[in-house]
Amino acid sequence: MHIAVAGNIGSGKTTLTKMLASHYGWIPRFEPVDNNPYLADFYADMERWSFNLQIYFLNKRFREVVEISKSDEYIIQDRTIFEDACIFAPNLHDQGKMSDRDFDNYTDLFQLMMSLVKLPDLMIYIRSSVPNLVAQIAKRGREYEQSIRIDYLEGLNRRYEEWIEGFEGKLLVVDGDNVKFESNPADFQKITDGIDARLYGLFPEM
Repeated sequence: MHIAVAGNIGSGKTTLTKMLASHYGWIPRFEPVDNNPYLADFYADMERWSFNLQIYFLNKRFREVVEISKSDEYIIQDRTIFEDACIFAPNLHDQGKMSDRDFDNYTDLFQLMMSLVKLPDLMIYIRSSVPNLVAQIAKRGREYEQSIRIDYLEGLNRRYEEWIEGFEGKLLVVDGDNVKFESNPADFQKITDGIDARLYGLFPEM
């Protein structure tokens, strides 16, 4: 089974992925951040490195989803291939950070990959306001993230909401501003109850 956690930069995806993996005994797959050879360059010069970064993520995420599809384990994934292609790449293109030529090339490659990819069994989306994202990004203190622009996060948030509105699979939306799952056990249980309802039908819908 494939469970995925989606959300904007700083929304708490990795923290929630770790907590759910521990709670359920699922195998976690994390977003490749620390060893990413393009990320620091990208935040320093988005226009120069946007295509390189998105192709890097597309390659890594496609490899992951193929491996997940062949596994009999319960796997929870921190960010998905759909977010790269439906949110991050179009946002960069709209903001003039990725050329038409590069975006068309990227889109053609993604559409080819989609012929071999299915939706996760459950998508968990952490909805978060931009002020909350900014606070979380500052709190974790990654140097290369300190140059992220507010309008970049706002554009991503709009894209996320459009994508989630049209999402056709099983979905659980978490209010990242008010549901403090990291520090409040009752809030974390609200999330696990929602997961159980959608995967196993054990609890009423939230």
